[in-house]
Amino acid sequence: MPHYRISEAARLLGVSDDTIRRHIDAGSLTAVKDRVNRYVIDGEELAEFARRQGESAPDPTSVGSSARNRLVGLVTSIVVDKVMAQVEIQCGRDRVVSLMSAEAVKELGLEPGSLAVAVVKATTVIVETPNA
Repeated sequence: MPHYRISEAARLLGVSDDTIRRHIDAGSLTAVKDRVNRYVIDGEELAEFARRQGESAPDPTSVGSSARNRLVGLVTSIVVDKVMAQVEIQCGRDRVVSLMSAEAVKELGLEPGSLAVAVVKATTVIVETPNA
């Protein structure tokens, strides 16, 4: 079972070491000393904590959909030419980029600061792990 040092956990969650220590002090995470007397966090516990922390804002739409990956966020950037547009949405800590028609941007009334839901429906998801 993997264990992560406080600095590694912080890097994985995109927070500071001090934030992880505050979660440990508050009892949200459990740290134990490893064989070389460093504090580590159980990987499974860290994954569950990350899942809870990563829950996105409630979906403001009332659309029924088979897509399970609905990421609520704010439009941060739009680059439009005559035909196509690149729309960036910040969904919590995740940045999602969508390419769509310029017409769609106009029809949806998208502009920086707009509330949007990025819906991802993929038949292929590639999972990679670091070399051990």
